[in-house]
Amino acid sequence: MRWGRDEIPGPPDRGLLLFAGTGEVIRAETLLRQAHFGVAVKGPPPDLRQGCDMVIEFPLLHEPRVREILASAGLTPLRVAAVRDFLLEPVSLYHVKDVDGFLLVRAANMKICVDRGSGRIVNISGGGCPDVPYLAEALVGKTLAEAPEPRSLGQTLCGYALQLAFEEARRLCSG
Repeated sequence: MRWGRDEIPGPPDRGLLLFAGTGEVIRAETLLRQAHFGVAVKGPPPDLRQGCDMVIEFPLLHEPRVREILASAGLTPLRVAAVRDFLLEPVSLYHVKDVDGFLLVRAANMKICVDRGSGRIVNISGGGCPDVPYLAEALVGKTLAEAPEPRSLGQTLCGYALQLAFEEARRLCSG
């Protein structure tokens, strides 16, 4: 603590990558994770909404290397923004409810409901993509341990969002 002085904030340590489409976000996240960068997919803050409704949060110190990796794969973000204040805080994609032994996890526009006792998936809902009924058919009735990962079943925004919800449900039910 510095008496009598306002704290001077240091440089931002996180950046946001904004892309035009969901496919680019998915490809960029995969590439950056393979390169061992600590990245997270989040909702864009209101002031930065353009293109896709997801952004990638990444360590800003590594921006040159991140851009190099993306460029080598033919990916160019619409914009790179530094997270300097709370107005640019990305929004969590997850919303979790635990009701009467059931866990409901929503990621973006998709929801997965799991029986906490058995780990069985009891419902898949949300989205608006044509593959949602197929995803539900493939997952409902199976446990989180035996169900195929949604990313292996589809390439739409709904499939991607369901993958995030699936991973979060798995994490919450394992501990």
